[in-house]
Amino acid sequence: MITFKDLNLSNQLQYAIDDMGFEHPTPIQAEAFNVVRSGKDVVGIAQTGTGKTFAYMMPILRDLKFSKQVNPRVLVLVPTRELVLQVVEEIEKLAEYINVRVLGVYGGTNINTQKMAVAQGTDIIVATPGRLYDLAISRALQLKSVQKLVIDEVDVMLDLGFRFQLLNIFDVLPSKRQNIMFSATMTDDVNDLINDYFDGPSQISIAVSGTPLDNIEQQCYDVPNFYTKVNLLAHIIKDVETYRKVLVFVSNKKSADRLFEAVEEIFGSDVCVIHSNKTQNYRIRSIRQFDEGENRILVATDVMARGLDLDEISHVINFDTPNFPENYMHRIGRTGRAEHEGRSILFSTPKEQEDKDAIEVLMNFEIPKMEFPEAVEIAERLTPEERPKHIEHNNPHTKPKDEDAPGPAFHEKSEKNSKENLGGSYKFIIAEKYKKPKTRGDKSYNLRNKKGKRF
Repeated sequence: MITFKDLNLSNQLQYAIDDMGFEHPTPIQAEAFNVVRSGKDVVGIAQTGTGKTFAYMMPILRDLKFSKQVNPRVLVLVPTRELVLQVVEEIEKLAEYINVRVLGVYGGTNINTQKMAVAQGTDIIVATPGRLYDLAISRALQLKSVQKLVIDEVDVMLDLGFRFQLLNIFDVLPSKRQNIMFSATMTDDVNDLINDYFDGPSQISIAVSGTPLDNIEQQCYDVPNFYTKVNLLAHIIKDVETYRKVLVFVSNKKSADRLFEAVEEIFGSDVCVIHSNKTQNYRIRSIRQFDEGENRILVATDVMARGLDLDEISHVINFDTPNFPENYMHRIGRTGRAEHEGRSILFSTPKEQEDKDAIEVLMNFEIPKMEFPEAVEIAERLTPEERPKHIEHNNPHTKPKDEDAPGPAFHEKSEKNSKENLGGSYKFIIAEKYKKPKTRGDKSYNLRNKKGKRF
C-alpha cells in the first residue's frame, strides 16, 4: 500500500504528516497529488470524508515558495463559514513547519476587521464567495496575484445560489491561473461551470456518488409521524456506550428546532443544534463541543454539516428522509471516515417512502429494514404540517378547489379596454390620420404644417 513517503513530499510536509499520525494517503490524496502539481486544471469527484482538503493542499504547499508580497497567491472558496474555519485549521496543521500565511474571511462578522487583516498580507486566503467579492470590489483585497483557485464543495455552492457570485469572482481573477475543483457530485450545473471556465481539466473520480460506502452499515425504520420518530430516536440513543457520538440530520431549520426542544427534555446538555438561523458564535460553539465530546448528540441541517470534518462519529441518523437521494450519500459519509467503520439509520414516514425508494435506486442497494421496537410508543400528536387540512365549503375565506381558476370577480376585458397601448407615438398616428395635431401643444407638428412660416 502506498505511503505518504511515496508522494515526494517536502521534509516540512512529511514532518507535519508524521505529527498527525498519518501513514497512508486516502485514494483521492494519492491520485490528486501529481495531477495538481502538474499545473493543469483539475476536477476531483470524491465522497465526503475522503480527505479532499489535504488532496489539494499538499501539492499546493509542496510548491508554494516563500514570499513577502501582500496579495494572496492561492484562493480557496468554500460554501459556509464553518468550512472556512475548518479548512484554515487543516491548512495550519499541514503547514506547521512551513512559513506560510493563511487567512479565512466570511460573512456575518465585521468586514472592517477583515480588511485590516487582509492589509497585513497573506499567501493563502480561504473565503465564502459573498464576503470575498465584497472585499474585492471595495479594493481592500487585490486578486491579481492569484495563481491557483480552489473551489471546494462546488455542488453545494451552486445549490445555495452562489453561481453568479462565482462568475463575478472569475471576472476579477487573472485569466492565467490553475483551476482546482472538488465536488461530491457531478451535476449539470457543475458540468456547465467546468465547460465554461476550465481548460481541458484532468478528472479524478474516487467513490462516485451513489456507490454505498462498504465500511458503513445501513439500517432503516418505517415510522408513522414526526413525534413517533422522536420516541424512536430517544429509545435508540439511550444506549450511551454504543451511540457515543451521534449526528442527527433533519431537512429544515423548523424541524431542527422542534427536534432539539423535544430531545433536550430527555437528554439535556447531551444535545446541541446547528442551522443557518443560529448566530455564528452559537454554531461554532456547538460544533466545537460536539467534536470535543462535550455534547454526544448534534442535530443539524444538510447545509450546515456538509463538508465538516467531525471526528469519530459513531452513528448518522437520518431523522428526515432527504428529498434528493445524493444528499443521503453526503449524510452517511459523515460516519465511517478515513476507512473507519460507521453506521447509519434512516427514518421514513409513508409520505417519505418515494424518496427512500429513490435513494435505493441510486445506490442499487436495498437498505435493510428493522422491526419497529414494541417498547416505542406510537405518538398521536402531529406537527402542523402533518395535520389534515379541513376545508370549510361555506367559508368565504376558503380558497377555491382549483387555485389557478379565476375568482368570481374575473371578467373578460371589453373591446374598448383591450386596445393596444401604443405609447407616445399614438398622437402622431392620429395627427397623420386627421391632418391636424391631436394635442395643441404639439409644436413640432405645427411647425411642420405651417406653409413657409417659422416661429
